[in-house]
Amino acid sequence: MEYTFTLKYQLQDGHGDLDDLMERLGAAGCEDALVGMGQSGRVALEFAREAASAEAAFVSALADVRRALPGARLIEAVPDFVGLTDAAEVIGVTRQNMRKLMISHARNFPAPVHCGTTAIWHLADILSWLQTRGTYELKAGLVEVAATAMQINLAKAVRQAIPGVQRQVGELVA
Repeated sequence: MEYTFTLKYQLQDGHGDLDDLMERLGAAGCEDALVGMGQSGRVALEFAREAASAEAAFVSALADVRRALPGARLIEAVPDFVGLTDAAEVIGVTRQNMRKLMISHARNFPAPVHCGTTAIWHLADILSWLQTRGTYELKAGLVEVAATAMQINLAKAVRQAIPGVQRQVGELVA
C-alpha cells in the first residue's frame, strides 16, 4: 500500500544548497519525496512511499533521510498535531461541524494535547474516536499513518525527557 506523510527537519549548516540536498536525498532512496524548503535551515519531505505498513514506510524514510542528511534533526512527523480546522479538513467536514462534534460530545471527545488560545490534538486520537462512532468514512491508511506519526513524535519527545522526571511523574500524568 502507498502511505503519504511528511517529515520536517532542521538542517545542519552546510545543507542549504537545494541542488546538493536533492542529489543527496535521491542517492539515499528518497526519490518518492517531494522536497519543500520554505523556511531557511529547514526542509519538509512529503513522501508517497510503498510499504507493507505505515510503520515500515516511516522507518524506511527516516533511515533514508538519516543517510542523506546525517546531521539533520527531525522536527515533526506529519500528520499528527492538528487544530479543529486541520482535523476538519482531513476528515472532509467543516470546522463548524468539527466544533459541534467536540461540544456535543464534550465528555468523550479526545482531550487536546495543548489547550490555549488554539487547542491542539493528536489527529490519530480524533480519527480513532470517529472510527468508534462509525459515521465518517476515512481515507484508507489515514488512521494508520496518523497513529504512526504520533508514535514517532512521542518517541522523539520521550528522548528529550530527563530520566528522573520520567520515572517520578510518568504514572501521575496518565
